[in-house]
Amino acid sequence: MSATRGDLVFEDDFEASSLDQSAWSPYYLPQWSSRAASAATYRLSDSCLTLSIPPDQGLWCSGDHKPDLRVSGIQSGNYSGPVGSAVGQQPYREGLVVREEQEAFWGWTPNGGYVELCARADISPRSMVSLWMVGLEDQPERCGEICVMEVFGDTVAPGSAAVGMGLKTIHDPAVPQDFEAVRLPLDLADFHTYAVQWASGEATYFVDGAPIRSCSGAPSYPVQLMLAVFDFPERSVGDDGRLVPTFTVDYIRGWNVAEELVA
Repeated sequence: MSATRGDLVFEDDFEASSLDQSAWSPYYLPQWSSRAASAATYRLSDSCLTLSIPPDQGLWCSGDHKPDLRVSGIQSGNYSGPVGSAVGQQPYREGLVVREEQEAFWGWTPNGGYVELCARADISPRSMVSLWMVGLEDQPERCGEICVMEVFGDTVAPGSAAVGMGLKTIHDPAVPQDFEAVRLPLDLADFHTYAVQWASGEATYFVDGAPIRSCSGAPSYPVQLMLAVFDFPERSVGDDGRLVPTFTVDYIRGWNVAEELVA
């Protein structure tokens, strides 16, 4: 099948000199640590956003999250309950409580449509990059995930990479676990487009305009975008701590649902 788009409703070409913080929060799930401890390392240049993890960047939720990880990410929504409460998005373990309360923030939070990322990455076997979309968790069960793309560095080979895409249940029983890493003939260091067409419970995934796979049971509620590069020190294979993983984004665009998909 080919992509069927409606009207363009969101576009960030990262041409400004600073990040559009009406659309993006440059902190990764800050309620579980703090904004200071979860701030992304990034730059805007040549009409691109580049997320990176320099060697001196600290661990995320150090001493609590296992395995150890470092992350630079932006997200289009965020909120939490008060300090000490368990109300917050994407808790990573039972019993987690809010350490820094976050005001509600909603940038672009679509409920269906066509979302496209144009990006390239430079990662090692200990790092990964991803664009995923998750429920806002304004109600706890609204937490299902649509993963647009996910690539671990240890799956990258000369001229190919395993690109993960699909649905993840998280804690929403209405969303099936239907995720697959598909090996594709692409060079991750070059710009490619990764997209999902999402309407009426169906999600179809595209890479460079070609349909790759489809899933049924996609969330039927608004989602926020999460875009990040990760580093996992425990996956080190030797003298790789000096390497700086990067995720360079040319644009993110979104179209609403075409009439023929909702007729």
